Amino acid sequence: MYPRLSDLIQDIFGIYIPLPIQTYGFMVATAFTVAAIVAYYEIKRKEKEGVFLPFFVKETIGKPASVTELLIAFVVAGLLGFKLVYAFVHYNEFVANPQYFLVNKEGSTTWGIIIGLLTALYVWWDKNKKKLPEPKTIARKMWPHELIGNLIVVGGIWGLIGAKVFNILEHIQDELLVDPWGTIFSFGGLAFYGGLIVGFIAVALYLRKYNINLIHIFDVSAPVLAIGYSIGRIGCELSGDGCWGIVNTAPKPHWLSFLPNWMWAYNYPHNVINEGVKIPNCHDIFCHVLPQPVFPTPVYETLTMFIVFLILWSLRKRLKVPGTLFSIYLILAGLERFFIEFIRITPRYHIFGIAITQAQIISIFMIIFGIAGLIYIKLKPEYVMKLAQTKPKEINYPPKDVAEVIENTK
Repeated sequence: MYPRLSDLIQDIFGIYIPLPIQTYGFMVATAFTVAAIVAYYEIKRKEKEGVFLPFFVKETIGKPASVTELLIAFVVAGLLGFKLVYAFVHYNEFVANPQYFLVNKEGSTTWGIIIGLLTALYVWWDKNKKKLPEPKTIARKMWPHELIGNLIVVGGIWGLIGAKVFNILEHIQDELLVDPWGTIFSFGGLAFYGGLIVGFIAVALYLRKYNINLIHIFDVSAPVLAIGYSIGRIGCELSGDGCWGIVNTAPKPHWLSFLPNWMWAYNYPHNVINEGVKIPNCHDIFCHVLPQPVFPTPVYETLTMFIVFLILWSLRKRLKVPGTLFSIYLILAGLERFFIEFIRITPRYHIFGIAITQAQIISIFMIIFGIAGLIYIKLKPEYVMKLAQTKPKEINYPPKDVAEVIENTK
């Protein structure tokens, strides 16, 4: 396993570069980046087709920096200076355990204050340089693809919150009641479906104020979610974050002889959560290995969801009725997660005598909604097409109470 990115680089290139970056976090960031790129170009394609219209955003320019802006700049930059300067001075400790290093109370107060003050001073100077004799309100023309950065922040923050909350709910007895503080404030333990549901709701609410038709956004998100999930699971596998399967001591079937052994059963040495038994003569902070091999389910999910992505990507231009692509995603993603849960090590609820996981319950609803969506689209395609029509409203026209309209080039 490669808990840190440095471990992976060393194994591939034979060079050890001490980096305070954990492999799981790096792959999650990669998943967000790739997903953002896919969403960006898909939204731009739909803009050219006239599916998405531009909108105008009012903003006031020429105002001096407010006290609130200066305080925010001081606090944010001060906290970064407090931690980062101390991390630079104690770099080896930071590399060894960046998670603990970031949440403990250690830091450089002096440098935190200095960097905070310098940042606040720069904000004041920059605003003062652009100050007008009398501030004016302008309208800036924007296109939906310009919101990708904001969507990543909104979806990312709320997605992480949702993923954490759903994971806590999934492990109430075995983790929350045993160690409440550690469970809530630990970096690990994220439930994808929790992030998907909460993040999706947050993004939808954010887009409503810009009159962006959500049916088309659903279709855009289908391949985006598939490729993001696929890449994210690579991080689970490389780091050994506990998202593995049940014990698998069965011999590899002959018809799978072409696969490497680790794709059939693996014991995750040096896993990032230190699960299992201690590895003899190991002096790292990640020195555990599972006593018995298990199914490497993140590998299976990565491959399956990448195939789902390819299917959705190939269909996106062929399907003419909006909502169809997203319905197909719900079915395929739901089926993938429902069946993989049978060999994953996941807490199970007992409902009417049936053992079922939280992810399987959500997967069932995804499949039902996906099938229902396809049936509805099949029965009433004209109504769905009408519902999905982009309807220009007041927000799609320059506001009347502005001094100037600035049209960004598309």
